[in-house]
Amino acid sequence: MSSAKVVVIKSKIVPTSTRELDELRLASMIERGFNLLCGTQDIKEAISQIFSPTDRVGIKINTIGGRNISTRPELSLSLANLLVRSGLQEKNIIIWDRTNRELREAGYRLATDKAGLKVFATDTEGVGYETELVSHLNIGSLFSTILSNFITASISLAILKDHGLAGVTASLKNYFGAIHNPNKYHDAHCDPFIAELFDTRLIKDKHKLSILDGLRIQYHRGPSFHPQWAENGGLLIFSRDAVAADSVGWQVIEKLRARKGLPTLEEEKRRPLYLLTAEKMGLGAAGLDRIQILEDEV
Repeated sequence: MSSAKVVVIKSKIVPTSTRELDELRLASMIERGFNLLCGTQDIKEAISQIFSPTDRVGIKINTIGGRNISTRPELSLSLANLLVRSGLQEKNIIIWDRTNRELREAGYRLATDKAGLKVFATDTEGVGYETELVSHLNIGSLFSTILSNFITASISLAILKDHGLAGVTASLKNYFGAIHNPNKYHDAHCDPFIAELFDTRLIKDKHKLSILDGLRIQYHRGPSFHPQWAENGGLLIFSRDAVAADSVGWQVIEKLRARKGLPTLEEEKRRPLYLLTAEKMGLGAAGLDRIQILEDEV
């Protein structure tokens, strides 16, 4: 069986609540991540391997944790700008999440101009959730119309965090922000619900890329922000295999926990078993023996 490819790009970027991130360094990290992932030196060629020029691309971010542990505007805007420079139409890119309140609190300026880059949430007037329930395995949810109608291709730009129930929250669980009832799917450590949600046609068919934001990592007591258990990781993780990306992110968290003298997630009975479920369902590679990891620093 062929290996999944995961790219880890490291930098000395240090995010804080008051300091803006170096957007030129971020852009270099993102470009290097795409090129390594796609095996090219030309960013336009890399983007063309993943997206069609006519794609309407949704960048699903995560802003539920507040300004200190949310997808930073500098990161998502750098990604959007790179997509535009590489041939995608600015009007066809949406940075989005659950609520406009959370977007604002994370530092985003909302934008709904039809001719430009868009930044808005599902609770925007005229957007909302579908009225027809999607039923799949144990899933029964209304999906954001941003996912169902506004976009043709999706990037999960997710914060890498410890999670008190799931063990790890990253690119797969980021799609809990695309449905009306994520609270329904937290029993049994979110297993099999995270995997089964990703397996729905609306997500699986449109998901093209996972990018894990490890610039700051909540390695314990997540998903909410606790500064004593947050580490400046200075890394971004890229993969077209969402399960593989999250599995590599899981190991990053485990290494941080070990360095800080904390138990493993398995010892705390929080091992992210949903990743193994996702692998069994054919959604991607969870075992590190099936993952090719490429690392670089910019």
